[in-house]
Amino acid sequence: MSIGIIAFIILAAALAGFGVMGYFGYQKRKKSLKVTSVIGAIISFTAIVLIPFSFYTVDTGEVAVVKFLGQANNVRSAGTYFDLWITNTIQKYDVKTQTISINTSTYSSDAQTMDIQMTVQYKIMPDKAIKIAEQYGSLEALQNRIESVAIEKTKATLSSYKAMNIIADRASMSPLVEEAIKKAIDEKFYVDIQTVVMTNIDFSDAFEKAVEDKMIAEQQQLKANYENETKVAKAKADAEAKIVAAEAEAKSNDLLEKSLTDKILYQMYIEKWDGRLPSTIAGDSANILIPVTDPSSSESSQASQTSQTSQTSQTSQPAAG
Repeated sequence: MSIGIIAFIILAAALAGFGVMGYFGYQKRKKSLKVTSVIGAIISFTAIVLIPFSFYTVDTGEVAVVKFLGQANNVRSAGTYFDLWITNTIQKYDVKTQTISINTSTYSSDAQTMDIQMTVQYKIMPDKAIKIAEQYGSLEALQNRIESVAIEKTKATLSSYKAMNIIADRASMSPLVEEAIKKAIDEKFYVDIQTVVMTNIDFSDAFEKAVEDKMIAEQQQLKANYENETKVAKAKADAEAKIVAAEAEAKSNDLLEKSLTDKILYQMYIEKWDGRLPSTIAGDSANILIPVTDPSSSESSQASQTSQTSQTSQTSQPAAG
């Protein structure tokens, strides 16, 4: 129960008491008691009218500006106060965070229409409540002014960007708009801008359809380029692999050629020869080489060649008829 109501009850009781006293004084014809009762009733009535309505409470999160005969001269924080209501008026301001929801339309630098939805949160400076009362009169008037400036700065900021850039960098638009609004709504407005958030940027259906088609075409082109690059890369890799294989084979052949000494060739010949001589030899000068010993020995090689030549001569002579 507020102090004003309590004071009203007390004064009403006093007024009732003085009324009862006046009534009994009138019944007993005592003039002095009657006068006292009348004076007390008048005082009580006056107090009832003045005192209870002069008490008021300022809640937490509020400040009250006290105006004496219309002039703001004092600020009250949370608490209970007494200011005579006949000469003083009280105007309360909410110092908690306030939110303004803004819906507006604007244009990009390439003349594309967009609908903007945004919120602005702010708090008034409690120690500047008298200034707010003097310049704006009410929190509603101040809020309307903040909204107008916010819309103006939002349009100015977004109009410097092309629509495609706005779409591509939506996330960066809110910080840019917030910075512009905070710079414009400074200490002259006696508020602190808390946050500015752009909740939606909506372009026309025709433009969004054109953007969608363009993005689809770009994705298809990127896909085609990727597939082409993949094919080229694969062909290049295959060609390089063949070159590497050819180089490796050539190197292998070169190494094999260098490693095939007479001794190794002789060994390979022995491994492949089945030990039988050919049955027919054409020509008088035909020779058959029969490996007998290691070709590394020159004498054995000569003996082997002589023996083979002799055998070949005997074999090639026709039989006597």
